[in-house]
Amino acid sequence: MACCGSGPQILLGTLRLVCFREVKTILSDRTLIVSAALLLAAGILLAILSPAHSAAVVLRWLGVVIFAIFALRRRTITPWIFVAMIAGAELGFDAPHFAVGLRVFSDIFLRLIKTIVAPLIFATLVTGIAGHGDLKGVGRIGIKSLIYFEIVTTLALFVGLAAINISRAGVGLSVRAATATGAGATTTPEAPPATHWQDFLLHIAPENIAKSVAEGQILQVAVFAVFFGIALALLSEQKRAPLLTLCESLSEVMFKFTNIVMYFAPIAVGAAMAYTVGHMGLGVLVNLGKLLLTVYGALVAFGFFVLLPAAFLFRVPVRRFLAAVAEPATIAFATAASEAALPPAMESMEALGAPRRIVAFVIPAGYSFNLDGSTLYLAAASIFVAQAGGIHLSIGQQIVMMLTLMLTSKGVAGVPRATLVVLLATASTFGLPSEPIFVLLGIDALNDMARTTVNVVGNCLASVVVAKWEGEFATEPISETVLEGMAE
Repeated sequence: MACCGSGPQILLGTLRLVCFREVKTILSDRTLIVSAALLLAAGILLAILSPAHSAAVVLRWLGVVIFAIFALRRRTITPWIFVAMIAGAELGFDAPHFAVGLRVFSDIFLRLIKTIVAPLIFATLVTGIAGHGDLKGVGRIGIKSLIYFEIVTTLALFVGLAAINISRAGVGLSVRAATATGAGATTTPEAPPATHWQDFLLHIAPENIAKSVAEGQILQVAVFAVFFGIALALLSEQKRAPLLTLCESLSEVMFKFTNIVMYFAPIAVGAAMAYTVGHMGLGVLVNLGKLLLTVYGALVAFGFFVLLPAAFLFRVPVRRFLAAVAEPATIAFATAASEAALPPAMESMEALGAPRRIVAFVIPAGYSFNLDGSTLYLAAASIFVAQAGGIHLSIGQQIVMMLTLMLTSKGVAGVPRATLVVLLATASTFGLPSEPIFVLLGIDALNDMARTTVNVVGNCLASVVVAKWEGEFATEPISETVLEGMAE
């Protein structure tokens, strides 16, 4: 009897397997994306031709559902953020009165992020400064690396600043009136005085670190962390190790904390987009597109007008360097995480001719001090937020903001979307609105891939530049293990 029943069961199982494979083939990622995009485009076109036609709404929401199916098949938050942005924009357009009430979810997310800012900035700065031991023992390589890092990242900040002032991508978004009555507005400190340089210097000096943390004065926290890190680095190894281990653990905990909070990001982004579109209309999407083009254009300009001249100045073999950096740059672009590209980056630069001791110091240190792509993006995004809030910043105020970002942007390259923390800290310090920051999350994945690639390329170039500067490029035999790894 068991044998008689086994035939239909096998047939039924085979049919299920075939159907599953057919459905899986039909519901491929590419098919889902194309189908969803076509439905959204058809819904938008139908709405333009016949605004009162209900089929347009059905087509657009069907496109959103298909995008959600695509996101369900992925194991990352990025697709869900993208889906939430589209769904929020659609909800804000279709039901603006209901959408405006969803702002509370973005405010909750803002409060959670604000709890991360001070301990994360403190821990990453202290670890980056004290992590390499006694400052006097770092030697010429450390000094030259830091000089190069600060020059290049400063140029990156000003390239981003120039690009956003030229494109004016945030002008016309007008969210300041909404911010003034929001839940987060009462906790935002006033911008530091910009009329007198004496007032600014007094403002950045921390009077009470607990007070600075409570008031969100992140620049004061950063200054305290710098002095704390220098003092820690000057201690003996025995006395420095426990505190350094604590700071390293604290930074790791706060990064994990960020990852947990980011699970709430799709809801916050959807709510923020729904509120923004419901309050201001679909014109916000035009501003986001302009910002995306601005950032990509600025990153390309930075590569041609800063990194390439630096390579020529130090006689870096550009063609060989580009061939060596291709693999880590590709990994960085695909994963949007600099740490994922760290091992192949170090291996590639050693194979190119940079000594291992220089590569092992410069590239990891660059992950805290040489974030070219991230600092450029932060410069553009912070001015975008000010423009969106209708806040006019003088050149002097913008330069002060850039100097702040030089400190607060350290240590964010290894974690996707960690720039959100720094951007919110900057907005809090200078009294900027928070709504445009949440809207930026919708295109953050596209920005993150490009800026992370520039971070990795910039750090690889820094290791070669320092090796050339020291006169030690291609002077040592390359490890056979490295050569085997490069040949695979």
